[in-house]
Amino acid sequence: MTSNKRLYLDIHAIQTLPPSNINRDDTGSPKTALYGGVRRARVSSQAWKRAIRKYFNDFGEQSNVGIRTLRIVRYVADKIQEEDPAISDKEAMDLAEKTLNAAKISTKDQKAKALFFMGDLQAKNLAKAAIEGISDKQALQAILKSNPAVDIALFGRMVADDPSLNEDASSQVAHAISTHGVDTEFDFYTAMDDLSEEDSAGAGMLGTIEFNSSTLYRYANVSLHEFMRQVGNVESAASSMELFAEAFANSLPTGKINSYANTTLPQLLLIVLREDRPVNLVSAFEKPVKDGEGYVEESMKRLGKELEKTQRFVREPLAKLYVTTEESSEVLQGEFGQDCHSLENLKGQLGTILKEAMVNLREDA
Repeated sequence: MTSNKRLYLDIHAIQTLPPSNINRDDTGSPKTALYGGVRRARVSSQAWKRAIRKYFNDFGEQSNVGIRTLRIVRYVADKIQEEDPAISDKEAMDLAEKTLNAAKISTKDQKAKALFFMGDLQAKNLAKAAIEGISDKQALQAILKSNPAVDIALFGRMVADDPSLNEDASSQVAHAISTHGVDTEFDFYTAMDDLSEEDSAGAGMLGTIEFNSSTLYRYANVSLHEFMRQVGNVESAASSMELFAEAFANSLPTGKINSYANTTLPQLLLIVLREDRPVNLVSAFEKPVKDGEGYVEESMKRLGKELEKTQRFVREPLAKLYVTTEESSEVLQGEFGQDCHSLENLKGQLGTILKEAMVNLREDA
């Protein structure tokens, strides 16, 4: 029997960025979007998902994270040699390619024809199957469908060669946009030649870089009932959500970061747990925040008020947790829920609440 119970995690952030260009278009300009009839700074969801995935790899304690690469043959071949060091590099590469082809993953010159997303456990189990001489398509594809890495479960996988290997994403990530209007500016720079002639005038190089500064509203959600089905157990699902919250707060796309050092953190992180549907609160900023004494405080006030307004349409959330750098209670007039005071405390509270909620989900299934 399948349960109709649903559980969604909404995660919101207000984050200010100084002059920067963390996500640019094909002309090198910072990405923008029109919203509410006003030009806004924009950071694409793909850019921030990449940053979150990198955070999983760099800082997550979980080993089962995914690798997305054309060099999937090399990746599996390395696992084969880890499993059996007696196998030569050439033999491992040939065996890995043969096994991947048997699973209907197309390769050319020992590279995948399209980027392929594979988890660490999937790669290890595929390597064992290759060594054991398993070539049955269904058996190999069962390996690629089981034990999905946390980032594959969250962000999905599309395989053009065989849609049966697709993995539906349990998470949705919005494009971050500024809560106010922005204008793109130009930084004119010159570079001097250290060994130029003394009587030589002018620079050795000159150019321009486009940038803007903004206070961003960021949002993502996770369909927790789907994520738990993918991951398979409550403990893994809860710890993965703690890591996701940490990565959402601490990750940052790195475009032009050496030129601007724009390594900021959110001024507000808000998590809302719902049973009916996810809710994006970007409507708080359809009317842009106006110039004044900064944008952060007004953006946070607007977000709190919008959270209250949504209760006219949706059920009361199961839980609301937040962390903020702002100390003024006047700023936090909205119903943000429980102040956790630090990200570590928020993760601990979130893990406890999710374990109880997801156990109830499983009991009703």
